[in-house]
Amino acid sequence: MLTLNNVEVIYNDVILVLKGMSLHVPEGKIVGLLGSNGAGKSTTLKAISGLLKAEDGEVTDGNIQFLNADIQHKDASDIVRQGIFQVMEGRRVFEHLTTEENLVAGSYTRSSVNLRDEIEIVYEYFPRLKERRHQTAGYLSGGEQQMLAIGRALMAKPKLMMLDEPSLGLAPLLVMEIFNIIKRINEEQKTTILLVEQNANLTLSVADYAYIMESGRIVLEGAPLDLRENADVREFYLGLTEVGQRKSYRDVKHYKRRKRWLS
Repeated sequence: MLTLNNVEVIYNDVILVLKGMSLHVPEGKIVGLLGSNGAGKSTTLKAISGLLKAEDGEVTDGNIQFLNADIQHKDASDIVRQGIFQVMEGRRVFEHLTTEENLVAGSYTRSSVNLRDEIEIVYEYFPRLKERRHQTAGYLSGGEQQMLAIGRALMAKPKLMMLDEPSLGLAPLLVMEIFNIIKRINEEQKTTILLVEQNANLTLSVADYAYIMESGRIVLEGAPLDLRENADVREFYLGLTEVGQRKSYRDVKHYKRRKRWLS
């Protein structure tokens, strides 16, 4: 469905952020993109969704194909209409609108839609939003705003939904709830999902395939089970020693200096 081939992205004509980025997202699957802060994960999503121009960024090499058509030079509005919807890091809800008005706004790219039925589908996944449907979105909790951001994306009926750090700033129990709902959406709505996260454990629990990104390029990829068994992934991303014990902060610092896949 979505393929990035050796994509390079430069900001302000001088800062090279993506350095030959390649990945593939098959239709109907959940694909995880893991990496630490500054690895280039959010830039990858912005390159796909056409949002680089707003930040003086540009795809300078390679190509991005969605449904076998190049999209790297299309406007963000055209990309949304083709079926790609990005849920931005930090939620980005319309704070002055109510919960339900935010959901209605999510359907603006669709010419004909039964709003009531579509909204009820969102409420089935997120019952809390129904309870707060008349509440101003700016007064929702962080978790409720994340639910609203995902619900608003569902209203667009995307072929591909891209989630940027959905666990950011949320309590662990709430994160588990949201990830379970993401899995349900994929299974029940057949929505393809590209999930960008730092939480490797949760991502590998829901993804069908995952990539690990460092310094603007993919350094490792594979099925979740294979990545969990990889010694480097276990040590650095899952924080486990070879016998399954948690590593100390001192050990992790030492490991960051010697990551074998970058040597």
